Amino acid sequence: MNNIRSTLATVWRIAIPYFRSDDKWVARGLLAAVIAIELAVVFLNVLFNRWNNVFYNALQERNLDVFTYQIGYFSVLAAIFIALKVYQLYLNQWLQIRWRRWMTERYLGGWLAHANHYRMQLQGDAADNPDQRIAEDTQLFVDRTLSLGVGLLSSVVTLASFVVILWGLSDAAPLHLFGRDIPIPGYLVWAALVYAVIGTVLTHLIGKPLMGLNFQQQQFEADFRFNLVRARENAEQIALLHGEQVERLRLSTRFQRVVGNWLSIMSRTKKLTAFTASYSQASVIFPYILVAPAYFAEKVQLGGMMQTASAFSSVQDALSFFITAYRTLAEWQAGVARLDGFEQAIASAETLTAKADIVRVAPAGYGAIDLKDLQVNLPNGTPLVAADNFRFRGGERTLFTGPSGAGKSTLFRAIAGIWPFATGSVAIPAEATLMMLPQRPYFPVGSLQDAIAYPAEFSAFGAERIAEAVTAVGLPALVARLDEDAHWNRMLSLGEQQRLGVARALLHQPQYLFLDEATASLDEPSEAALYRLIENRLPATTIVSIGHRSTLQAFHQRGVALVKSGSGYTLAETV
Repeated sequence: MNNIRSTLATVWRIAIPYFRSDDKWVARGLLAAVIAIELAVVFLNVLFNRWNNVFYNALQERNLDVFTYQIGYFSVLAAIFIALKVYQLYLNQWLQIRWRRWMTERYLGGWLAHANHYRMQLQGDAADNPDQRIAEDTQLFVDRTLSLGVGLLSSVVTLASFVVILWGLSDAAPLHLFGRDIPIPGYLVWAALVYAVIGTVLTHLIGKPLMGLNFQQQQFEADFRFNLVRARENAEQIALLHGEQVERLRLSTRFQRVVGNWLSIMSRTKKLTAFTASYSQASVIFPYILVAPAYFAEKVQLGGMMQTASAFSSVQDALSFFITAYRTLAEWQAGVARLDGFEQAIASAETLTAKADIVRVAPAGYGAIDLKDLQVNLPNGTPLVAADNFRFRGGERTLFTGPSGAGKSTLFRAIAGIWPFATGSVAIPAEATLMMLPQRPYFPVGSLQDAIAYPAEFSAFGAERIAEAVTAVGLPALVARLDEDAHWNRMLSLGEQQRLGVARALLHQPQYLFLDEATASLDEPSEAALYRLIENRLPATTIVSIGHRSTLQAFHQRGVALVKSGSGYTLAETV
């Protein structure tokens, strides 16, 4: 019971924001229309039930006029029923896509806001495979929530409507055993209730493991797909290392988890299906067995017997909602749990940001970045880099050196405001523009000019400026390909990517440019040429570089080394 309450509370928390959003009136209107149509369908089923009595009595009495009239009456009801079901499906799908669009935008915003996606990974990526949660789990949540919600409402209304009919039919067709009537008020209702309760309990006992198995299946499927994408993204390195056999074994191992869990689902589903199918087939004949003695004792006509069977079936179906929807419920609960975990991971990353908000805006006109009492730590709390009363002066070029693993790149991340495991403060001038160029720059899939202009639109610079920047960094052959769409991180060598990273900086002209071994894949003459280009094109930009080559010292006015101090490192001037 506690698990059900917890799941329903989670569903409410995930679902209700949409119906309070800017799209609330359309959402509420569509939901109301879907519900209204479902209620109308239940009313039609009541009319169909009454029709059974009249129609089959006409057959028994061989009354052609009543038979003909009832055929026409049925045709009208059937036409209305078909129209309602068609528009219910249409409006349901319309609501689904609007709801899913809103949830997708919300999750994308929460995931990508303020580098949350990065911080979620730093926490161990508890919400594994966010792509699946945003793309698949939202679709499953919306679809299953609507289908189960409307189905449950229909069952409740159907139960309320047909219990009254079935109770009355219990008097019209009393329980007849051993040649005499046994007066049990509403015996058909009690029989349906007992039948459904027994079926529900057995279904839950048989199918309960499916909930956990479905959750695991989604995890294993996502993990397998993620590793397939990684193999594709790193095809060159795998080929150079001749790692195909190892990759195949790794991927096969992950796929075996998919297969193994699926076999467990198959086994459990087979047992569940065997029971539910038997239960459903038995429910077809069960009401006739109950009413047949009264029929053969001529206590009730054929029409009354058929109406009783129809009403019993409706009541039994309503009471058996849990049985028929069990597998769907299991899939839905797994999806709800994954979305809940994703929301919690986003909230945790946002909390982490608030706790370590070390970046503050300095007064307008202030021309330097100041680090005060800054302590950068590893995620486990181990001290990494300490910096106190350190200033990056405007227009100055500074070279950072130190052993690998000392925390140079992590210090840059803290200054950029994306590393949450830090204390102290980083004061950045008001409205200052910072750009971080990593060793492996990111280029989105699309046209080359869009990739270079990222994160701005290429129209902010124009094709001519982009072409000139590409030529300036030594890649004139790429100018003819600026309109070409491709996966540029795979198409270009790392050296070419680093040249284009510099071209991006030339276009954006930031006030502070941090180069994290951003030219390390180039030969020394090419690296020197790019630094001279940056010096000439960006004379007012403050340059901060991380590098290991001694040749870089010629392009910087100041040197800072990370030196060992206790369990971490501190900054020490070298020039």
